[in-house]
Amino acid sequence: MIRRNLGWKAVGHAGTLDPAATGILLILCGDVTSRAEEFMGLPKEYTARIRFGLSTITDDFEGDVLECRLIEDWSVEKIETALAHFTGAIEQVPPAVSAVKVGGRRSYRLARSGHSANLEPRIVHIYESKLLTHDLPEISILVRCSRGTYIRSLARDVGDRLGWGGTVASLTRTAIGAHRLERALTLQDIFSRSSEFSGV
Repeated sequence: MIRRNLGWKAVGHAGTLDPAATGILLILCGDVTSRAEEFMGLPKEYTARIRFGLSTITDDFEGDVLECRLIEDWSVEKIETALAHFTGAIEQVPPAVSAVKVGGRRSYRLARSGHSANLEPRIVHIYESKLLTHDLPEISILVRCSRGTYIRSLARDVGDRLGWGGTVASLTRTAIGAHRLERALTLQDIFSRSSEFSGV
């Protein structure tokens, strides 16, 4: 849409968002497209709502339910301790439905065709994971993390550590490096100011 409406020949992006997620996406135009790896390597910030007591095939509300569990013996301290366990350099298995490639094929394509993808854990860095609100069965958290971190996996793993299961109810990417959502433009904003952004 940007290429067509603004006349840029070279247009790219620096990291996708899950289909159900919202938030900031960096769009690169012209010569800046050659710096995609640089921008993709920037740390990310997210806010997420996690629903405990529920596990799904996609680790969010988009997928079929795998299991429902009771939430017992809960406390704020217990949740914060579980979040703290997944801080720093951690091993994380991506969601079965993700863009990770397995044998040259995207994991989500394998999952949706009925095949199970054997995804290997990878090292990611979670710099901060903070509990914002709690109203069980849901909590909201703020996460600052490295490239390659899946918040859906974090929700699943925190829920499993607590013994309740967990899945992402909503997800918003609020920052990529110094680029923050509150300063971002919508497509409508960009197109209404097309003269400022037009390329060749």
